[in-house]
Amino acid sequence: MTNVRATELMGKIRDRKARVGIVGLGYVGLPLGLTFAEKGFEVLGFDVDRGKIDLLMAGGTYIVHLGAERVKAAIDSKRFAATTDFARLA
Repeated sequence: MTNVRATELMGKIRDRKARVGIVGLGYVGLPLGLTFAEKGFEVLGFDVDRGKIDLLMAGGTYIVHLGAERVKAAIDSKRFAATTDFARLA
């Protein structure tokens, strides 16, 4: 059974159909999430800071070296979203 699940997961990764969850959108999590989105994956980022989420979803950033255009492009592509709702982890 484990090999079947691993094979299915590998297929989803190969086909860019795997959904990626990133817990914590700080200096590691946000760039990681953006990179996955830029590679064609659907990404949902989670953070407890409502201000961060609101800024990201408006296409802004609190990490200067990332550039707001990169965040806006990921949001506009519909491949990146951010939330404080940890119930969406399911």
